[in-house]
Amino acid sequence: MRSRAGLSLRLPTRTLTVTDYSPALPCTELRRPPLAQAVRYCRDLTRQHSKTFYLGSQLFSPPERAAVWAVYAACRAGDDIVDEAGNGDRERELREWRSRIDAAFAGQPADDPISTALAWAAGRYAIPHSAFAELHEGLNMDLRGHEYRDMDDLLLYCRRVAGVVGFMVAPISGYRGGAATLNDALQLGQAMQLTNILRDVGEDLTRGRVYLPQSLLDEYGLSRAALERWGQGEPLSPAYRALMTHLGGLAREWYAAGRAGIPQLDGRGPLAVLTAARAYEGILDDLERAGYDNFGRRAYVSGRRKLLMLPQAWWELRSLGAVHG
Repeated sequence: MRSRAGLSLRLPTRTLTVTDYSPALPCTELRRPPLAQAVRYCRDLTRQHSKTFYLGSQLFSPPERAAVWAVYAACRAGDDIVDEAGNGDRERELREWRSRIDAAFAGQPADDPISTALAWAAGRYAIPHSAFAELHEGLNMDLRGHEYRDMDDLLLYCRRVAGVVGFMVAPISGYRGGAATLNDALQLGQAMQLTNILRDVGEDLTRGRVYLPQSLLDEYGLSRAALERWGQGEPLSPAYRALMTHLGGLAREWYAAGRAGIPQLDGRGPLAVLTAARAYEGILDDLERAGYDNFGRRAYVSGRRKLLMLPQAWWELRSLGAVHG
């Protein structure tokens, strides 16, 4: 199986089905310490760092949302190591993060809330350990200042740091359709990450990061020096807006491909994932309305607009016969 950009997609070696996840836990189990405290910690971290992801997560059943929060918190912990300022040994810290992930999957979690919650989630649902290995590779790309030569390079990064999150969440909800559904989940995650990249061009530049592929910059007659000037307030060029329009269109293609698999999720999964997808795509809408000014402002979706997306998502799924539970 290959992506639109021609990059080979490595799916988990075992196809997961609805029989791979256990029935919902009684809520009483989630109230017992230390799991209760661990889940609350992961919930609060999710709410603090991604209101969009948090909105979607609340639509899962209680045990499913607890597992989703654990997955998000574990991913976020690695991301924070890469992004934190200072001269600490971030490569060592990232290796330690990976060791804690591995220990949690082995059922021997470290004594911290994220490890506790992740060990429970990994023991309860068929979350692929290999997805975290790919995430680790993606975080290392950031840590080592990877330079993106072409779209295949950028696609690989989007897969590693966000696409694989679809592999983590799908078995929590349960799903039908095998590898095809996983591929749709992968493309949805990639669309969300590309949206983040387009939103944060100016912010990332202040960290010394440029995710826009050099081949595309060359094609549109752009340079890093031009990005620096726009970061200092110079008006954006038509060529830059054209590049953003091109990448925004690619993100739209990935959203469309990813949405095709949402009805294959079980239970409350379709509503949770579609609501989050609509909210992320709303960031792209806002960016487009602002003429792709991603240096002087940060595109966002208001809380009110996000809430309005919930009934819209429900009606869309109802029309597809995909409203469950």
